[in-house]
Amino acid sequence: MISAGEFKKGVTFVMDGQVYVVVEFQHVKPGKGAAFVRTKIRNVISGAVTETTFSPNEKFERAHIDTKEMQYLYADGDLYYFMDLESYEQIPIEYDKVKDALQYLKENDNATIRFFKGEPFEVKAPNFVTLKVTQTEPGFKGDTATGANKPCTVETGAQITVPLFVNEGDTIRVDTRAGEYMERV
Repeated sequence: MISAGEFKKGVTFVMDGQVYVVVEFQHVKPGKGAAFVRTKIRNVISGAVTETTFSPNEKFERAHIDTKEMQYLYADGDLYYFMDLESYEQIPIEYDKVKDALQYLKENDNATIRFFKGEPFEVKAPNFVTLKVTQTEPGFKGDTATGANKPCTVETGAQITVPLFVNEGDTIRVDTRAGEYMERV
């Protein structure tokens, strides 16, 4: 159990059957009246962020989130199969839990999967991935009047803005957290 007075950024807890993580917190002790804790919490399953005020002595059950590194194997309809690198067990995960990471994952790439009570709820691609450019317009020398960037499509289907010197067939490194071009490899 954890009391609201012990909340810190990143603490996970269960409230009303839902799992939340503390995004921001502030302990407030007004000159008149009882102290309280003002928080911004995020539902780890739905991603919804809410602002809530708690009494410092309210108690909640701690939520234990497990994280595993798993390998993306293949897709079958709306199910995406990942393999545990230790036990070689394969688990299917639905599209809505994988969709954000899919634009940067190729088959056999590793991903970080977060579990609550044995059920996966979030899949994250590695922070940096190396992908091949499959489609982009050619950049012409001196064509910088509207900026020195152009759109491109990489092998996973993601749309990324790249500098003019990047051509089809080049391999680039992408920051998956922001979806930005880092460098040509």
